[in-house]
Amino acid sequence: MFHRPASRRRLTTAVVALGLMCTLSTSAWAGSRGSSPARPRPPVTAVASAAGSATALSGYAVQSTAKVSDSPAAVSSPGYPASGWYPAGSRSTVLAALLADRVYADPFYSTNQQKIPKSDFQVPWWFRSDFTVADTSERTYLDLSGVISAADVYVDGQQVATAADVTGAYTHHELDVTSLVRAGTNTVAFRIRPNDPDKNLTMGWIDWLQPPPDRNMGIVRDVLVRRGGPVALRDAHVVTSLDVPSLASADLTVKAQARNDSDAAVTATVSGSIGSVAFTRTVPLAAHESKSVTFAPSDVPGLHLASPRVWWPAGMGGQPLYTLDLTASVSGTPSDTAHESFGIRDVKAPLNSDGARQYSINGRRLLIKGGGWSPDEFLRWDRTYVEDRLKYALDLGLNTIRLEGHIEPDEFFGLADRYGVLTLPGWECCDKWEGNVNGSESGDKWTASDYPVAKASMAAEAARLRDHPSVISFLIGSDFAPDATIERNYLDALRAADWPDPVVAAASDNSSPQLGSSGMKMTGPYDWIPPDYWYAKREGGATGFNSETSAGPDIPTLDTLRRMMSPAELDTLWKNANAKQYHRSPSSTFSTLKLYDDALAGRYGTPSGLTDYVRKAQLAQYENVRAQYEAYERNATDASKPATGVVHWMFNSGWTSLHWQLMDRYLDQGGAYFGAKKANEPLHVQYAYDNRSVVVVNNRHASASGLTARVTLFNTDGTQKYDRTVTGMSVAGDGAHATALTLPSSVSGLSTTYLARLILTDPAGREVSRNVYWLSTKADTLDWAHTDWYHTPTRSYADLTGLGSMARVPVSATASTRTDGDGKSTTTVTLRNTGSGRTPSLLTDAHLVDSAGKPVLPVQWSDDEVSLWPGESATLTVTYRTADLHGSAPGMRIAGWNTPEHTVPAA
Repeated sequence: MFHRPASRRRLTTAVVALGLMCTLSTSAWAGSRGSSPARPRPPVTAVASAAGSATALSGYAVQSTAKVSDSPAAVSSPGYPASGWYPAGSRSTVLAALLADRVYADPFYSTNQQKIPKSDFQVPWWFRSDFTVADTSERTYLDLSGVISAADVYVDGQQVATAADVTGAYTHHELDVTSLVRAGTNTVAFRIRPNDPDKNLTMGWIDWLQPPPDRNMGIVRDVLVRRGGPVALRDAHVVTSLDVPSLASADLTVKAQARNDSDAAVTATVSGSIGSVAFTRTVPLAAHESKSVTFAPSDVPGLHLASPRVWWPAGMGGQPLYTLDLTASVSGTPSDTAHESFGIRDVKAPLNSDGARQYSINGRRLLIKGGGWSPDEFLRWDRTYVEDRLKYALDLGLNTIRLEGHIEPDEFFGLADRYGVLTLPGWECCDKWEGNVNGSESGDKWTASDYPVAKASMAAEAARLRDHPSVISFLIGSDFAPDATIERNYLDALRAADWPDPVVAAASDNSSPQLGSSGMKMTGPYDWIPPDYWYAKREGGATGFNSETSAGPDIPTLDTLRRMMSPAELDTLWKNANAKQYHRSPSSTFSTLKLYDDALAGRYGTPSGLTDYVRKAQLAQYENVRAQYEAYERNATDASKPATGVVHWMFNSGWTSLHWQLMDRYLDQGGAYFGAKKANEPLHVQYAYDNRSVVVVNNRHASASGLTARVTLFNTDGTQKYDRTVTGMSVAGDGAHATALTLPSSVSGLSTTYLARLILTDPAGREVSRNVYWLSTKADTLDWAHTDWYHTPTRSYADLTGLGSMARVPVSATASTRTDGDGKSTTTVTLRNTGSGRTPSLLTDAHLVDSAGKPVLPVQWSDDEVSLWPGESATLTVTYRTADLHGSAPGMRIAGWNTPEHTVPAA
């Protein structure tokens, strides 16, 4: 309970949620040091007067308290000059504001970020904003969350909350400031405390990237100014119950809190609608009384829906959403409104007979194929950039994004709802969140004051996320499960919020007292292992639910490397495997690329230069990521120890990185991206490294029949050594697989390094899947006995050096572009192997570029990084925003493992 000052200002802990980021456009994300223009004052926010309105503060002026000697009363009073302060967006960390104002050089380049003084952020900073109110006939509230790490709050010269109350990145607070707000200009000021993830229940970066010098101190969610009459509506939501498996009906229960904030008794009328279904109720309220208001099918028959529009993940069905509208009126005058969108679907996640968590949605079993999400390092929110990445997830055939901490704002989950991307949010490891249970690892032990903050954080996130159909669980632990007290607090908060989805104790193989086993594993790897690793049903291999795993490093394209590293750093990158790489990780475990570089040289041959290093890296990343997803897909329907989920660690990086990403910071796509895209094709033919089988996986719901699978083995000079065709194949749907054949253990005349071409055609003879592998008669040998938490050593490497002797093969390209009316363009390119010999072109890449030769990004390809035998051709399409050409004529740059680089016009 909070202290209520004599002025009757009230601070209540509510259950809405955190959003994370500041509104800076992508183009502003990389400043350069130089003379700054005159700093504009943040715009004054004009607050709407209508009851039920919520107006976000449009921005702040920010300054270090070390440079402000004036009192809080002065700073928070209208008319305070704030001379020399920095402008900040409506959601901003301190450093995000300084970067936008070009105080520091581009932190994504070289070691620029290391040069930003950390001492500047070890004192509180002021965030100050002015807003205008036309009249004071309505009540006024400040609605805030996303404060990192805590804040003293002042309005018009008066303190309305202390940092002891407003603490924690995820807690939500509502301040009734009606008695202070005047007609005209008002001021709110936040004195933001420094952040330390080991001491505060906020967020940190673990070993993902070099942490920002300000540690993200700031306000990273909109601060809303709410207006309303005597009765406020809060906590509006819809509890859905779908009949499974018939999907023939659904029951909806509408709930909300009606709160009388006046000193007199009132009678409120709460009315609402969902589509054509309307309902109403009269609610008497004593002064300052709150009551729950519920509308259920038992009293509103229309809330029992026949033939409901059911929400599905992408690829399984549509993503229809319903809208709840509520109004509270007093004496016929609207006092407050509430609006919520929601979806109707059912999620289950029991443990299977092997103890692994098995998700199903709307009664259909689901293999979770996901990636670990990272926001921008400086928590800058850009809707377009986020939307582009979610579209990439669908393009890759993924169905799930895991958010370990850094739980994104409402817009993120709204986009996930719309696109059908499932999400697994949860608390993060390796700092204060797990400090009580993680032994000697990072994170302070909890004190008595931490427990209510954690519970309030859970309540806020539960209330914010519960109506989003894209959210299918909450992980209340990551590397460790909570103890009994923490778990009880979390579960009490979730129950109070009517949380509808499975709650998971941890992302690791741990248990909590009430929830029991997590049904997940966190056995790695996090660093390089060979592709055949994924097929073993042990450690991180394809069995059970692996919540975070990958072969570690991901070297970006040469275009991106030149954007993020200096020439000297690029020289070291390919020459010195023992060198510490600033753009990998602050962790000593992952500070170099030695494991990766040793494997690259051992399997493909020592790189001869930067370009050779990068092309070998793309080949290695393609084969490894492809094998990771393919192994989990093949094993998903096994009778014993099936694979139930895999989350590639990570989906993306929050900065310019050398590891843990399927695409780079600038959304360029390389081997890892297209390896994942190939593996997750809807109907897919693949080779299994463990038993040499060739199988067809059907990720569609409907079965497929009349399929033909052809497998051909070639020496690297293109000489054919084995060829077999299997006709009349049938494969059931929903992730089932069927074996076409098993390759012999030895083939006469096959070279040490060889190629396998797999082609799947439909009954009409159309090619529906093509998959090319580079393999060796000498296998990688794993040292399982010396497995540690982040990898399994390799005793000896497969010999793929024969690829280096492949003849150079010309690939012709013709391209043309059409522009659609929706601001999109599509370029079509036809590639043809015009070589006169037998050698194929291996992993030929097409890159859309502008007239200066720079990649146009983001893009979505129908396919890319294709391998073509002499006389073969492939027609590919790439779609992108026309504006991203910036008026330039498009070009198509063609290059491959053994294809000379050249660029052709594509206009």
